[in-house]
Amino acid sequence: MTDVGTWPAGPGAEPVGPPTGSLADLLERVLDKGIVIAGDIKIDLLDIELLTIRLRLFIASVETAKKAGIDWWETDPALSSRAARDALAEENARLRARLEALAEADPDTAEVVR
Repeated sequence: MTDVGTWPAGPGAEPVGPPTGSLADLLERVLDKGIVIAGDIKIDLLDIELLTIRLRLFIASVETAKKAGIDWWETDPALSSRAARDALAEENARLRARLEALAEADPDTAEVVR
């Protein structure tokens, strides 16, 4: 088995291996820089494509993801209470506009609607 370390210049020098660090250092670096893992799974039968699954995994901190333009968790009502409130307010505004249109179309029911 061969040593995979690098040899520094000079006679009698010891090989130098890759720099070591703790798991916390590695995690901090990954979250700071971000990492993308991509892959495709394709199932064919007799040259007919039956199924294709495309996987994309982006691991990063919230700040790094925002710098990359990824912020879907802020606009998904299932994940963000602010997004849920915004969706509810938007639906409420649409319903009020429909009620106003109905009230204008039929003046007899205008008092009931308002």
